[in-house]
Parts: sequence; C-alpha cells; structure tokens
Amino acid sequence: MISQKREPIESLPVWLKRPIGKASELSTVQRIIKQRQIHTICEEGRCPNRGECYAQKTATFLLMGPTCTRACGFCQVDKGHAPMPLDPEEPQKVAESVKLLGLRYVVLTSVARDDLPDGGAGWFVRTIAQIRTLNPGTQVEVLTPDFWGGREGTIAPEDLQHQRIATVVAGLPACYNHNIETVRRLQGPVRRGAKYERSLRVLQIVKDLNPAIPTKSGLMLGHGETPAEVVEAMADLRAVGCDRLTLGQYLRPSLEHLPVQKYWTPEEFDQMGAIAREMGFSHVRSGPLVRSSYHAGEEEG
Repeated sequence: MISQKREPIESLPVWLKRPIGKASELSTVQRIIKQRQIHTICEEGRCPNRGECYAQKTATFLLMGPTCTRACGFCQVDKGHAPMPLDPEEPQKVAESVKLLGLRYVVLTSVARDDLPDGGAGWFVRTIAQIRTLNPGTQVEVLTPDFWGGREGTIAPEDLQHQRIATVVAGLPACYNHNIETVRRLQGPVRRGAKYERSLRVLQIVKDLNPAIPTKSGLMLGHGETPAEVVEAMADLRAVGCDRLTLGQYLRPSLEHLPVQKYWTPEEFDQMGAIAREMGFSHVRSGPLVRSSYHAGEEEG
C-alpha cells in the first residue's frame, strides 16, 4: 500500500536535474498559447523536457480545458472542480498555433471529460481535421483517456467505450497512445477511476479497428513497483499489440500527491529499455526524464 503521509519532498538525484531550455523558445510558445487561451500539457504538467521539445518543433496540446473529471494520485493537472464548457474555437486555435510554431509533429491529449456525451472523442477528431487543413504536412498523434463510462439506462459502458475509440481511430492519427501509467498491483492508488484491463482494452480495440495505426503506452516508475512487475506490464502491452513504449521516472508534483518510493537510476532504465526491445517494441524511450510525448515524432528509438 502506498503511503500518503505528507513528508518533505527529497532532493532530486543529479541525473534528474537539467536546464529548462532557452528562454526565447519557452516564451514564444507560452505567448502563443496564452494569447489564444489554450493549453499544453507541457505547461500544465511543468514537463522537464518542454524546452527541448519546443526547440525540436514538437508540443503536446491539452484539449477541452485544464480541469479533469478524474483525480489520479500522480497528476498535476487541476481536478475536483466542474470542468469548463468547451471552447468552440479551440480546434481552430490549436491549428493556428501549430502553424505559427512551425510544428512538424503534434500530440493531442486531453483531460478526462466524463461529463461529455462522447467523452470528448469527437473533439479529438475535429481538432485533427483543423490541424490538417492548416498544416497538411504535420503529423498528429493522440494520447486519449480510456473513454470509459456511460449514462444509466443507455448503452453498456463497454460498447460506449468502443464507439468513442472508433470515432478517434476514424480520424487516422499517426499514432494512438493510451498510458497504463503503472503496474497492475498499483493501479488503485495511482490511477483513481481507471482500471488496468480497461486500459489494455483501449489499445486492443485500436488494433482491432485499424492494425496499421501504431499504438503506444507508457509507465511512470517510482511508485514502488518491482522490476518483475514492470516486465509483466510490458508483456501485457505486447499481448495486445502495443508497438511503442515510454518508461520514465515519476516526480512528485507537490505534497498533495503520492510520494516517490524510488528513484530508478539511468542504468536501470537502460536495462528495462533493452528488455522492451527484446520483447518486440518497435519504438522504446526509457530514461528518468522520458515522458509520453518525448521524441514522439521519431519512429525508431
């Protein structure tokens, strides 16, 4: 059981400290998204790699507002409040931002919007279409929630989930990402409101609908998992045809979030990455500062 005792945050190991990037690159992106009142997970989650990604012309946009209807124990995105109404101009604003920034590869993610009839699936497709209209050469990856949940007396949750995923798959993203986040044993305390098998099912449905779309998932290490449990999770992902994998270190955003149980070393990440490649993942990013969208536009790694 993961303790939620409020203790001081430890000093980070040296391998987790890095410069944030050039101020000019950060300020350009921040200015554009602020002017349009849109969001990126790079900023909302204070990603340590945002300077590097901006310099490489990649960014991850956070759709449907900054407030999530779930309350995961690891996540820094705002939660626990009524989500904002959708901004009908958001897809266009995101597409304009992609053009202004000259982005060649874009990742679209979102907060969980369990309050919406389709969970936000149609919003992903609408945004993909707008980006392609203004930026025909830009590839779009999606990082979606599990699209679980139905309304009482309507359609079964499993069928509704399938419909929502099918909506996004029909938009033909360059890659479909859904993170399992942690190993099976730790799903409860880490991912409140989500289920391990349910997340594996997302990736399986994508492959069933369109085997040509690469699928991707990721885990944050440091919640108390064992190496054997990580290997088991990777095997579970391969069993549903997952093609790409990211492994990174969990960093505690605040004292209100789950404490770090262990800082995995760069050597341990290298070992896990090697095992993942042996399992057949075509694209593996494994390192302390790796995040879901890190080097997302690179097909091999």
